[in-house]
Amino acid sequence: MNAKTLKILATAVVLVGALGGIMYTSLAEGTEYYKHVDEVMVDQAAWQDKKLQLHGYVVDKSIKRRPDTLDYIFQLEKNGHVVNARYTGLVPDTFKDNAETVIKGRFAKDGTFMVEPGGVMAKCPSRYESSAVPRTSGK
Repeated sequence: MNAKTLKILATAVVLVGALGGIMYTSLAEGTEYYKHVDEVMVDQAAWQDKKLQLHGYVVDKSIKRRPDTLDYIFQLEKNGHVVNARYTGLVPDTFKDNAETVIKGRFAKDGTFMVEPGGVMAKCPSRYESSAVPRTSGK
């Protein structure tokens, strides 16, 4: 091989290595598992220190808020499995008892799911169901 070919090959190796390194670090930071409460609670220890989006339903009467703060504790349930969660911040208007909810965060050492800032997403099924009221033409 001549010097020009070696320079091109070395440049290609450096570029591929740099691009691979950037992709690895950015994907490793952004890796987030989407799981249901029942899937995770079967073996909670396996999910320790992993970033999760956890899907379930708010347990009836489980939402507690410390007075004069934005500190919440609540429970999510799916198929009889329950996880305790802690969150500090604003919650959506749709965050209520029995609401379908996804929370983002990690498990603490005590088994509580620590929800990250802005990590509560809830929907109210009644807002997404089609209306059964027939439309009139206005005549």
